[in-house]
Amino acid sequence: MLSVLARRALAAVAVVAVLGPVVVLLGLPVPWALRWTAPPRTSFMIHRAREARRQGSDLEIRQEWVPLSDIPEHLVRAVLVAEDDRFRLHHGIDWRALGEEVHYAGADTFSWRSREDRAALAGALRWGVRHRSELKGRSTLTQQLAKNLYFTPDRSLMRKAAELVVALRLERLLDKDRILELYLNTVELGPGIFGVGAAARIYFGVPASRLSPFQAASLAGTLPHPLTSNPSHRPGRMAWRRDLILARLAGRDVDIPDEPPAVELPELDLPTPDPLEGGSTGDSLGLPDTVRADTTARPDTTGAGPSR
Repeated sequence: MLSVLARRALAAVAVVAVLGPVVVLLGLPVPWALRWTAPPRTSFMIHRAREARRQGSDLEIRQEWVPLSDIPEHLVRAVLVAEDDRFRLHHGIDWRALGEEVHYAGADTFSWRSREDRAALAGALRWGVRHRSELKGRSTLTQQLAKNLYFTPDRSLMRKAAELVVALRLERLLDKDRILELYLNTVELGPGIFGVGAAARIYFGVPASRLSPFQAASLAGTLPHPLTSNPSHRPGRMAWRRDLILARLAGRDVDIPDEPPAVELPELDLPTPDPLEGGSTGDSLGLPDTVRADTTARPDTTGAGPSR
């Protein structure tokens, strides 16, 4: 028989196993205040500043808040095409994209009652565990916002789980336009550069409202590697993604992977105006009307109420 001490130790382990996740869940942020207020500093900004201090330098955080109504529609479309083209369709987590990444072979409408669906889920979990170092995460824009606001670049499973919970809370408490506004104003776009307002000034010398489609695609192409490739630093990967984004916006069915392939790509038949001139328009790029700037009929972007 187990000793009294051993039984107590097992009981303590059981309590921690049951209550630990609950305590973590209760301790995660509930971002209700973001309906009306902008975060003064995000966790990502603080993390980058601390990184710089550890390396013996100071990092100037540059950010210029821009209301969504002042952000051109072609910039919004470029970011969505590059990062989350199903943003308007999901509720924080793109289960379809996540299933594709872990090779889930079950039905689109999962049911715990289905033996086939349960077997497919088990297979996907096994695949994910075996190939966890290869997983990209397929993060939605809402998940990226959760990470930017409250977490760090750490890729642990615990952080990813916490990010999923906060993303679901963001979707419940904020409408889609408010999530877009927060993301576009806090996303990292270069060393110390956060948000499209600061990025437009620093890279192109214009306010965000005057970004051309070419420049907007350049900012979207800076994601997801803003520190290693952006319009002013090693722009090769950024330009490659920019051209793919422009092709997608023009109606061409192309994929936009994070990394360029090892083989040399054929040249895309796209115009290449000088991005510093800021003179390109939707017409000159051959973009459809739906991706040209149009701020005259934007919906209310105050984010003053939940989306559901």
